[in-house]
Amino acid sequence: MIADLLKILGPQRRGALYRYFAWLLAYGVLEGLAVTLLVPVLRALLAQPLEMGALTGWLAALGGVVLCCCIARYQQSMQGFNLALVVLTSLHRRLGDHVATLPLGWFSGERIGRLSQSATNGTLMVTNIFAHLLTPVVTGLVTPCIIALAMLAFDWRLGLCALLSAPLILLAHRRASAAIGRTEEAVDHAAAQAGNRVVEFARQQPVLRAFGQALGSYPPLEAAINAQKQAGGSMLDQTFPRLFASGLAVQLAFLVLILTGLGLAASGAADPLGLVALLVLAARFAGPLTETAARSGLLRMAGNDLRRLAAIFDEKPLPEPAEPARMDQPGRIAFDDVHFGYDPAQPVLRGLSFQVPAGSMVAIVGASGAGKSTIVRLIVRFFDVQAGAVRVGGADVREVATTDLMQAVATVTQDVYLFDGTLEQAVRLGRADATEAELHHAADLAGVTEIVARLPQGWQTRVGEGGALLSGGERQRVSIARALLKGAPILLLDEATAALDPENERYVQRSIAALRGRATVLVIAHRLRTVAMADRILVLADGKVAEVGSHADLIQAGGAYAAFWHERQRAEGWRLLPVVQVLETEISA
Repeated sequence: MIADLLKILGPQRRGALYRYFAWLLAYGVLEGLAVTLLVPVLRALLAQPLEMGALTGWLAALGGVVLCCCIARYQQSMQGFNLALVVLTSLHRRLGDHVATLPLGWFSGERIGRLSQSATNGTLMVTNIFAHLLTPVVTGLVTPCIIALAMLAFDWRLGLCALLSAPLILLAHRRASAAIGRTEEAVDHAAAQAGNRVVEFARQQPVLRAFGQALGSYPPLEAAINAQKQAGGSMLDQTFPRLFASGLAVQLAFLVLILTGLGLAASGAADPLGLVALLVLAARFAGPLTETAARSGLLRMAGNDLRRLAAIFDEKPLPEPAEPARMDQPGRIAFDDVHFGYDPAQPVLRGLSFQVPAGSMVAIVGASGAGKSTIVRLIVRFFDVQAGAVRVGGADVREVATTDLMQAVATVTQDVYLFDGTLEQAVRLGRADATEAELHHAADLAGVTEIVARLPQGWQTRVGEGGALLSGGERQRVSIARALLKGAPILLLDEATAALDPENERYVQRSIAALRGRATVLVIAHRLRTVAMADRILVLADGKVAEVGSHADLIQAGGAYAAFWHERQRAEGWRLLPVVQVLETEISA
């Protein structure tokens, strides 16, 4: 646990963490010594005649130890709460700073759910480790050890009983902790899945309502909630009996000590006054252990949250080059014998090679799963290839600084997310220091000026969370505008026109036309008009380039692209007829 605590606190807090543990151990030892001193104090107090000199001396010693114990308690409490405050105030920032360095390919749906869970509930549980959990658990183990050694010194028989009970107590404690560890992981996974389903249910309300699913139960959400309930019930069924057994073991140990003491007193083998004092020690031996048994389950759960947070900090960013290479051929893209698979055992790209000259427009087409979007992700280095090289601007992307690579590429995807701010802020995300003239030029090309003109507050209109106050086509235009405003030498369009109506598609095509010769445009699209605009078209199949050429050349070749083109033409020729016209046609037939 200490190693995980150091990971989330950072190396600069190493000294504070060690001081906290030092004061915590000192408090446990001093508390045990203070309880131990009750034996001679009680003996002197109950002696006949009263041994005032001895009593005074032992009371002074007890007072000194209690004073030191109070100081240790204050110091460890202050250190613990300071560390808890550090977790509350800095862990989110450190977590955010670290996550921002991870490759974008790391952010899968399940990982985002776990990250959210760790950043909220996990952070609070780690705070509780310092504030409420470690002190009773650690002192609940250290103090009884000191008491058991003292009992061994005062009366070896009672001390031996206390020491022999330790394995039983530890065994029960380990079994309870193991049960919590086994089941808490399933509970956490179920909670993350349920959280993801709740977010999905909220985001997909338009679709659900369109199909009459919003008012009734949503099966995926209901299944996730039921799974969470079952995981919680299973955890309760498996852990409660073991936690009960752990507490029972402590009480049995205390009972054995009492019965042993009574047996010694009845046989005259023990001093009655000393026996009374030792039984007080026995009570203090059991009390902290009971507290430890009660808190250890919570500490184990908090430890699991700590481990998950530490695992996030263990995730390594893609390596940055010690001496970044310069991209001295702006706009050029090359794939050299690239092999890549999200699962190395199932490759997506198998020896893919092609070049995109600077200032050209290249379209990539292929069947679903052929690796089209994977190409875009490798260009911006969401992942590193397993073999071969991806080059941007003439340099291997693994040898280019991430900041330089991000400056060289602008990406527009089908799913556009806009932060909840003004329309102007959404576009200026491309380049915050752009002039007004540059902003308006990009807006004109992407058709955002037309959107601004009909909004009551113009550029200062809020777009809502995720751009919810704009239509899908308007969000896409804003995304194109901010990509144009960025002015990167490479523009990647990943299915950017897939869901656009003809009007919005025309704005995208106009933007592409304006960039020709000035920037490299790599397009992944199914729309025929967008694909046909390209200088060259790459047809992917089985992770390789199956065909390459201009639109006219590929149509004339009569291969896979020609088949794709004719199929898409037939599909785009479909249209919906009014019901009345359909009925009239059927009647006349």
